[in-house]
Amino acid sequence: MDPEASAALARLRELLRIPTVSYADESLIDWSSFDAFHAALERLYPEVHRVLEREVIGGHSLLYRWRGADAADPLVLMAHMDVVPVVPSEWDHEPFAADLVGEGEEQTIHARGAVDDKGALVAILEAVEALVADGATPAHDVYLSFGHNEETAGGGAQAIVAVLEERGIRPSLVLDEGGAVVDGVVPGVTVKTAMIGVAERGVMTVHLTAREQGGHASTPPADPATARLARAVLRLHRRPFPTRLVAPVRAMFETVAPYTRGPLQAVFRSIRYTGPALVKVFPKLGPELNALVRTTTVVTEMAGATGANVLATSARATVNVRLLPGDTVASAHRRIRRIVADRDVDVDVAWASEASPLSAWDGPAWGRLVAAGRATLGADVIATPYIQLGASDSRWFCAISDNVYRFTPFHLSRSEREALHSHNERIRVQEWLRGIAFYRALITG
Repeated sequence: MDPEASAALARLRELLRIPTVSYADESLIDWSSFDAFHAALERLYPEVHRVLEREVIGGHSLLYRWRGADAADPLVLMAHMDVVPVVPSEWDHEPFAADLVGEGEEQTIHARGAVDDKGALVAILEAVEALVADGATPAHDVYLSFGHNEETAGGGAQAIVAVLEERGIRPSLVLDEGGAVVDGVVPGVTVKTAMIGVAERGVMTVHLTAREQGGHASTPPADPATARLARAVLRLHRRPFPTRLVAPVRAMFETVAPYTRGPLQAVFRSIRYTGPALVKVFPKLGPELNALVRTTTVVTEMAGATGANVLATSARATVNVRLLPGDTVASAHRRIRRIVADRDVDVDVAWASEASPLSAWDGPAWGRLVAAGRATLGADVIATPYIQLGASDSRWFCAISDNVYRFTPFHLSRSEREALHSHNERIRVQEWLRGIAFYRALITG
């Protein structure tokens, strides 16, 4: 590894070691870690902080402006500095040690945030630092938007959008985390695909609550609150939302059809006609394909009585709902209530955000992304639109830009993707270094 790459890797590892963990309950957050992260950025990226204008917004989010030759039609590069909590005992390597494992092409950094999302944040800064040091001036303004609470409320990004909107800023292109370079996701496809999110699913938190008078567990009623709640949960699990093919997913299959083996090639080429039958099969082929073709629901939390011998006066389940574009918060709420079909179980929306608008998968903004990928990630990597399965801070930018995309320029294996928000999060060093080149090409393209 050359000295420049080694120095970049050392900076990434230092920033990964700062435990910027966010919690929904902000009283649990160690804000000194975020302060330390800010200070480390200033020290590690002196050229960025010499030339770019920096603002702290919403408490701990950062907005940088790199003035270009023209202030109109700016580029916004997004990432977030916060990470999700860890259970250290589940990890093979200490989650904030940023250990290097292996050698050569397979050398890997193990750390919380390596992919989600400090890997992208640091790659962006590496690209900008090098360009500024080279004396470059972008053709148009470039903004760097780094949120501090993407993993919880996203309030930092919302505050940044409010500031930009007040100033009349209309970005020509916004890029946040999202899809990656993958293989083996779509059955039969023989090439690596750059999955560029042109929209993202909406998010809902729904509470199912059953109540009763309570009392001693030695004399339970015939139909206790916990049984009614369990019945409601099972009904919801057994009656998933219907499958359907939305336009970006149809376009994805049309794009990869020429690179597909066997009879699936004809199926994908004719997806407008074969789609209704095909999407009924996808849920059986894995959770990622299932999430591309339906609104999903899953119970993530359950709570009942305060003691082992106490009847629950209130039994509650939390349902995480992810809305496919075309479904709305209101329509999903109505459907869940119909499925639960129990007047004694309340179905309440605790929090919700609609699915984002669609960004185009043609035109100048899309072409700019594809060109940067082709130049740096491999000419054999095929760029395709898709629906971002998780939520990101980018959804707030749809209020000020028509071209909002979600793509992380790293080749990630299935096991690496599965480690996000789980234990053993990691990224291969060579893939991270390619990401720096991608951001540099995007800025200068």
